[in-house]
Amino acid sequence: MAEFTVTPWEVKGEVDYDKLIKQFGVEKINDANLNAIKKHAGEVHFMLRRKVFFCHRDLNWLLSEYEKGNKFYIYTGRAPSGNVHIGHLLPWVFTKWLQDKFGAELLFQFPDEEKFLFKEGLTFDDTSHYLQENMLDVIALGFDPKKTKFLVDTRHASTMYREACKVAKRITVSTVKSSFGLSDQSNLGEVFYTAMQAVPAFLPSVLAGKNIPCLIPHAIDQDPHFRITRDVLPKLGYYKPASIQCMFLPPLTGSSGKMSASDETTAIYTTDAPEVAAKKINKYAFSGGQATIEEHRKNGGNPDIDVSFQWLRMMFEPDDKKLQKIYDDYKSGAMLTGELKQILIEKMMMFLKEHQRKREQAKNKSEKFMFKQ
Repeated sequence: MAEFTVTPWEVKGEVDYDKLIKQFGVEKINDANLNAIKKHAGEVHFMLRRKVFFCHRDLNWLLSEYEKGNKFYIYTGRAPSGNVHIGHLLPWVFTKWLQDKFGAELLFQFPDEEKFLFKEGLTFDDTSHYLQENMLDVIALGFDPKKTKFLVDTRHASTMYREACKVAKRITVSTVKSSFGLSDQSNLGEVFYTAMQAVPAFLPSVLAGKNIPCLIPHAIDQDPHFRITRDVLPKLGYYKPASIQCMFLPPLTGSSGKMSASDETTAIYTTDAPEVAAKKINKYAFSGGQATIEEHRKNGGNPDIDVSFQWLRMMFEPDDKKLQKIYDDYKSGAMLTGELKQILIEKMMMFLKEHQRKREQAKNKSEKFMFKQ
């Protein structure tokens, strides 16, 4: 397989997840992990069953602490630099399930300075606009406002900066450069930023005056931030955060890497009209079908490379039996590509209509979710 790149700011090439597990030093999720989750949650989320969330750090320790009565909180986030697309929602949907099943508090970080520092031409006015828009998408997913707090880096700097400095003092410039591929030409903000990313992993422990376990669900590309966090926090007297990592929802076009918020041919945004989403799927969704109907009926399609099937598998069809039937019918040639796309289109349109209705209701509610300093 050709070489691939996975960093918090760039994903390119065809990702070999098994190789990535070895590179990053994470552990593959196994049946024992799933059984431990089921013991407490009462079920195993389909994203876990299907290995969409496929690896972890210290999940066994976290569940052991939970069993002792030492409840964990969840930390995840979003750097506001554009509209939210379906790929962004994948880890948040799973995070919502974790909150519901474990009764966990959620600290949702909006590092509104990150993309300002790393992206040319992006202003704080831009990030302020997208911050408000992105918050609506998070609220629309139904997180519990009593247990969910939004932490905005520039707004909550007075709370975060002191703790970030404690982290920064323990990280060398060479560590940041090697971990993130930065160079002598990188700006100072890029070097310091990972210290801010670390703060939510121990801030509740600081405020409570006691150690509280933390679980971070995130896409695998963000892992370098939390590797550094895990190295530093024990030196400050805090638990290492546990984490659980997911794969990337493939871009519509089936090209390498992950979905891009800046390329509308690869993504469906939460603000896309349902009819627009349907057209995108019909036009751009990469097919695993044959060149002609006759060939497809004879030889069948390949659901493993078909984007419509992968989106159903990873996010939009939670029923294992229904998914298996779609897989079998497509592979046998009984189901055509257009029919498979139509299944996804119907589910997508239904999802977007409901999400956009809740998104509208979320307006003027963001302050209810805001972390209080």
